[in-house]
Amino acid sequence: MSNIGSFPSHIFRAYDIRGVYGKDITDEIAKVIALSYATMLGNSGEILLSRDVRLSGENLMKSVSIGLMEGGCDVVKVGIVPTPVSYFGVIWWRLHGGVQITASHNPPEWNGMKLVTSNGDTISEGAGMEELRKIVLERKWTTSDKQGTEVSRNLIPEYLEFILSKIKVEKKMRIAVDYSNGATTMVFPNIARLLDVEVIGLNDEPNGLFPGHLPEPTEETLKDLQELVRKNDVDFGVGFDGDGDRAVFIDDRGRILPGDIVLSVYVKHLEKRGKVVYDLNSSSALRQIIIESGCEPVESRVGRAYILREVRRLGAVIGGEKSNHLYFSELWGFDDAVYATLKMLEILSKTGKKLSEIVENIPVYPSTPIMVFDCPDEIKKIVVDRIAERLSSEGLEISRLDGVKAYFKDGWILIRPSNTMPQIKMSAEAVTEKRLKEIVEYGKRLIVETVKSLE
Repeated sequence: MSNIGSFPSHIFRAYDIRGVYGKDITDEIAKVIALSYATMLGNSGEILLSRDVRLSGENLMKSVSIGLMEGGCDVVKVGIVPTPVSYFGVIWWRLHGGVQITASHNPPEWNGMKLVTSNGDTISEGAGMEELRKIVLERKWTTSDKQGTEVSRNLIPEYLEFILSKIKVEKKMRIAVDYSNGATTMVFPNIARLLDVEVIGLNDEPNGLFPGHLPEPTEETLKDLQELVRKNDVDFGVGFDGDGDRAVFIDDRGRILPGDIVLSVYVKHLEKRGKVVYDLNSSSALRQIIIESGCEPVESRVGRAYILREVRRLGAVIGGEKSNHLYFSELWGFDDAVYATLKMLEILSKTGKKLSEIVENIPVYPSTPIMVFDCPDEIKKIVVDRIAERLSSEGLEISRLDGVKAYFKDGWILIRPSNTMPQIKMSAEAVTEKRLKEIVEYGKRLIVETVKSLE
């Protein structure tokens, strides 16, 4: 592999590997990463290999399979599946690890990998990513004298059987679904049919070019789904991201629900009590609801790896992020958009209530969506550190759990580096709209001035 030039170190993110295919991630680089992953695993074991619908996925899958086999691992290929289905397969078949080829919600020219260990833990910052990065960048991978094998298996039927054993929809339901032309097209239509749930679908064919819109359910990309919900008598709408680990819900009145509101709905209808893990972006109202429901609130860093780690470590009953990732204890803590949708169907069918009725009883404080500011990868953490120093010097209580969160007497602001993009993210909440605007303008000024001073 002497023909490989320098490796782009920036593709190693906090909880996955991502880059532009053909530029940051080539077939040869993917092969080396897979070989390095096999080296981490002791050059042996069975590894599940899967991908999302991206056009570069097939080539990358071939390269990753070769790398794993050269590293002495046996490859179990399952083809195109949502990321949580891949994680399920690792646990269900008792394999030694898994590689899902995906760039989640990123544009179609991107691709990458999400890697897990035998118990489904993510290879992430502080949990193996540094070791993997070191092996790759220092070229310390090792091949095996014993070449691994490759087999193909069909995972989806076993996933469907497992999921259906956990769900009971007690009456006829009708929903609208935007699949974003992603991997959930491979499983959700079958589940809906088996549960006799009527689905009005948008972008419901798998297509790695994502012709409907980018594979990220946002306020902009969900407009067609909102219109579909308003014009049809449906129980709710749901938008899936490209690899099926995020579900954004729209109530029967056409309103997009933030993840902390959705988590509140689940918490209110939990069958058992326990710890509930939520991220720093979530509303203060969520904490109140968790306590009122007899559960214990636990705040966590933003990001899949961190929430999942806490849910598992604490044995939490559920976890969630404002970005609409939801983590279920009955799925080993995995964030599964399909399962989240089925749980919502179950709740509404059992209570007989409309989603809008349940949501009306959840307090809402004025807050921002996550605001994004461009910032070069190499300085984004320094920028946040400088802002933290400034906030602390002004006498504010701050948390450094993830970036910096500053608490005012009438609100809060969270400023953190993106885990996946060259960006800084900001969110805020306050008791009034007027105060929220003041906090947001203050935060914007801090970010812009600090980035400018370091560029």
